[in-house]
Amino acid sequence: MSSEDTPFKVDGTTAHPARRYDYWLGGKDNFQVDRDAADAIEKHFPTVRLLAQENRWFLHRGVRFAAQELGIRQFLDIGTGIPTSPNTHQVAQEIDPAARIVYVDNDPLVLTHARALLTGTPQGRTAYIDADLREPRKILDHADTVAALDLTRPVALMMLAVLHFIRDEENPRAIVDTLIDALPDGSLVVVSHGTPEHVTPEQAARIGRADASQARVRSGTELAALFARPDLQLVGPITSISQWWPETAPQPRPSVADVAMNGLVARVVRH
Repeated sequence: MSSEDTPFKVDGTTAHPARRYDYWLGGKDNFQVDRDAADAIEKHFPTVRLLAQENRWFLHRGVRFAAQELGIRQFLDIGTGIPTSPNTHQVAQEIDPAARIVYVDNDPLVLTHARALLTGTPQGRTAYIDADLREPRKILDHADTVAALDLTRPVALMMLAVLHFIRDEENPRAIVDTLIDALPDGSLVVVSHGTPEHVTPEQAARIGRADASQARVRSGTELAALFARPDLQLVGPITSISQWWPETAPQPRPSVADVAMNGLVARVVRH
C-alpha cells in the first residue's frame, strides 16, 4: 500500500469533512462532532445526503469515462475520503485489472482505513499517501506517487468535493496549475465543487454559518476561471454533477436544485 508506517493520532474533537461525508453516506466511521456538524448543515440543506450520494456516482462515471472512453489506466485521486465501495480503484480495475491508483487525503482515520481496505488487484497497484491538496508538490514528488504512476503517460486527476475547502487566499489557481502542469498530453481532469447557484442567498448564508470548515463554494463561472488554460479542453459544459453523462447514472435524475454541486471534466491537450 504505502511506504509510510508512521502512526497518526486521530482528532475526535474537531469535525473533519471526510468523516462528515462518511456520515451523510450512512457510514459508521465518524465521531459525534462530525455528526453534529453534518446535522447542522443538513438542517439548512435537507438534500445534502443526496448530494453526497450523487458525488459518489459522479466519481464512478468519471472513472469509467476515463478508462472506457479514453483508455486511461492511471488515477490520482486527491481528497479520497473514507473508503466507500466501490471506490476509484475498484471501478478502474474492473475495467482493467492493471490500472494504477494513488489516493491522497489528510485525515488519519482515512489513512487507517485506506491501509486496510484500499487493496487492488495483483496486476495493478493501489497506494495511499497522507498529504494535503494545499501542498501539490509534496503529492507529486511523494515516493509512492513516483513508484505507482508514470507521469509520461495519461493520468486521470480526480478532485471530488475537495477544492471548495481551499480558500481564495490559499491561491487555489496555483495549486491547480501545479498539478495540471505535471500531467502529460491525453490526461483527464475530473472535479466536483460546491456551488451557491441553486440555493437562495439566505440559505447559502445559513449553510455557511453552520459549516465550521467554511468551505468556499464557487459558481460555475468561478470554477471555470480556476481551470482556464489553453491546454485544457472541457468535455461538455460545466454543469450540475447530477446532469453530467446522465444516461449512465441511476434514474430518475434529481433536480439541480437538490444537488448544489457542479462538475468539470476536461482533457489535457498539448501539441
